[in-house]
Amino acid sequence: MATGTDQVVGLGLVAVSLIIFTYYTAWVILLPFIDSQHVIHKYFLPRAYAVAIPLAAGLLLLLFVGLFISYVMLKTKRVTKKAQ
Repeated sequence: MATGTDQVVGLGLVAVSLIIFTYYTAWVILLPFIDSQHVIHKYFLPRAYAVAIPLAAGLLLLLFVGLFISYVMLKTKRVTKKAQ
């Protein structure tokens, strides 16, 4: 069973994820239909970043997953050599 701290951290992560999802959805889906002179455009980055930010995040994720897999494979290889 999760402790109280785990539940608070989980709730915080869910809340942050929901805020990011809502912001991104409004930015990408709703903002193009609002007049470009409207004051709401001040609260959003330029549309070019709507593709660049998720792309960079995805590439970083792939990089870290690749590094982790490489690390585990090299560590396993070293342990196998020592056992022989």
